[in-house]
Amino acid sequence: MKILITELIWKEGIEELINNGFQVDYDENLWSNREELLRKINNYDGLIVRNQTIVDQELMAAGLQLKVIGRLGVGLDNIDTKSAKKMGIPVVYAKNANATSVAEYVMMAMLSVSRPLHLADYDVRKGNWDRKTYTGMELAGKTLGLIGLGEISHRVAKRAKSFGMKVIGYDPFIADYDHIVSETGVQIKELTDLLAECDFISLHVPLTPSTKYLISETELQSMKVSSYIINTSRGGIINELDLEAALTNGSIAGAFLDVLEEEPIHQSNKLLTCSNAVITPHIAGLTEESQIRTSLLVAKEVAKVMKNQPSLCVI
Repeated sequence: MKILITELIWKEGIEELINNGFQVDYDENLWSNREELLRKINNYDGLIVRNQTIVDQELMAAGLQLKVIGRLGVGLDNIDTKSAKKMGIPVVYAKNANATSVAEYVMMAMLSVSRPLHLADYDVRKGNWDRKTYTGMELAGKTLGLIGLGEISHRVAKRAKSFGMKVIGYDPFIADYDHIVSETGVQIKELTDLLAECDFISLHVPLTPSTKYLISETELQSMKVSSYIINTSRGGIINELDLEAALTNGSIAGAFLDVLEEEPIHQSNKLLTCSNAVITPHIAGLTEESQIRTSLLVAKEVAKVMKNQPSLCVI
């Protein structure tokens, strides 16, 4: 059986598939050539993608032999899962494989606010010795708000609490005895209360009709002027026009954005003019370790589905 991979995958994943007896065709740029992808897909039993390949009903219908779709990540907004279910095509994802990497990104964002060592180093190299400006602050005693309380938030919470931070959360689908509450001690709050109380707010929700622009002008105005917002989930959770206004007028202190509505970011995006916005190219989950885990996990689970074996990572 043949598997087509249309985006970047680490070699360990390809080797796993080959060792399981599959023929693998790998073109990390094929996602950008829709016409060629539609023409080729009928020749393959499996398809593995990241977040740029649009796996819609048209593509799945063209893949008459498709038995499984693998997603090298956890977000599924580029895959029409409803159509996949109707067509009987299982979708495999990299369950929790990059959770530690994203959690460490969030901690790094907060630490870079509290102790901006890179700025102090730059200033010293210019001939200065400004101890007052770079005194910094402690994370201990600060309040972190987590919006969405899944596995990534759980790992962020454990790390933040080890720094002495107070951690609160908002998630309408979390119950009192879920482990992030009962074992890790995250306090559940209403969204309005969380926004008003936190020094840092980190977003960990999927992009759905109910979360589109979850953070807009009203929510940003509710935040403390000294607070920072961190988005490693999906572009579109934050209204970028409202965020740019809030950053410009000082309604909040800053933002860390790893995801945007349009990726790569267009140079006309006004967020690029905000000195208090740190923008990274969708790398929160991209560490060498997480990519090996992701590639291996998806390859193994795709192989299981192809061999009619049960998988714990199927949507």
